[in-house]
Amino acid sequence: MSSSAVVWDSALLAYNLGNDHPFNPVRLDLTIRLATALGVLEDVPLLVPDAVKAEELYRAHTAEYVEAVKQAPMAGWDVGHGLGTPDNPVFTDMHEASSLVVGATLLGARCIAEGKARRAVSIAGGLHHALRNRAAGFCVYNDCTVAISWLLDQGFDRIAYVDTDVHHGDGVQAAFYGDPRVLTVSLHQHPFTLFPGTGYSSEVGEGEAAGSAVNVPLPPGTTDAGWLRAFHAVVPSVLAAFRPQILVTQCGVDSHEEDPLADLSLTVDGHRAIYRTLRELADTHAEGRWLAVGGGGYQLIRVVPRSWTHLLATVLDRDVDPRTPLPRTWTEQVLAMTPNAEVPASMTESSDGAEPVFSRWGDGFDEPVDIAVRDTRRAVFPMHGLDPYDPRD
Repeated sequence: MSSSAVVWDSALLAYNLGNDHPFNPVRLDLTIRLATALGVLEDVPLLVPDAVKAEELYRAHTAEYVEAVKQAPMAGWDVGHGLGTPDNPVFTDMHEASSLVVGATLLGARCIAEGKARRAVSIAGGLHHALRNRAAGFCVYNDCTVAISWLLDQGFDRIAYVDTDVHHGDGVQAAFYGDPRVLTVSLHQHPFTLFPGTGYSSEVGEGEAAGSAVNVPLPPGTTDAGWLRAFHAVVPSVLAAFRPQILVTQCGVDSHEEDPLADLSLTVDGHRAIYRTLRELADTHAEGRWLAVGGGGYQLIRVVPRSWTHLLATVLDRDVDPRTPLPRTWTEQVLAMTPNAEVPASMTESSDGAEPVFSRWGDGFDEPVDIAVRDTRRAVFPMHGLDPYDPRD
């Protein structure tokens, strides 16, 4: 059995909402180019996905909505279902391109379920905002929801989904809000201040699934240290209590301080620390099974390629020394496309490439993120048999 699988094909670049749209597929292309130039993908067979059929999309979406997506390029301006908006403009072959993104994430899930790999990554995935009957937040079909639904049908009955995008993972949470088999965890900028306006600590799931939704809404300006403090105060404990059989993670990088669409203040080094922590948690709590997908990220040159190259490297156990200079060939490719681009010098943003330092919750000090930590722990920890006031939990 291979330890890791990487799903990629240049056909995934067809998910293109327009050259002026923030969700530009060049970020994927530059990531694969950088990972290749650094040797991260050397001798790694890239798995080529197929577009899923409509029956698989019905796991996450209504037949009416799927048909609307198919017809949208020919339907004129009044499409409905959240299609044809500035966030989700209609584009040629939208159904086919969106179905291929779902197919990529589903292929990664299948590799794990069939025992062909312990880990799998598809950076083209992570379209976590798409709802059952509506496109939203640049997302047409929800590949995360489809993959989790498929894994449930393969006999997995404890699936943990952890979303590190700056935006709340609302579509995935909504799909499984009443399903105790799926734990959804999202750390995101506070919904008072950012789309989609959901993800309060009080959103905990419903019915027999109460406690299966965990939300940590973070204040604008949260840095690496604050983000990691909040993560470690909540996520390891609920994962240990839930005992997942597989960890699915949405790894959006729009939490970066340079991202133009949000207001958190993480760095590439913070992202790298997140991925290494997720890998450790998958090894500790899910027998190493880890499906990672991409997500948001709109600083197309300085942030996304470096952060997701670190993600690919982490999944493959080929961690890149953050002090590594960016290859000249990659820099030249970027400058050929965008002559005035500010190209970073290395794979780190710190002076020494060290992982960010953070203080653990319960240390007696009060940090800006601690309001969210306390609210979230009080809301969900008792439902998992955990003490919200004991820092050991």
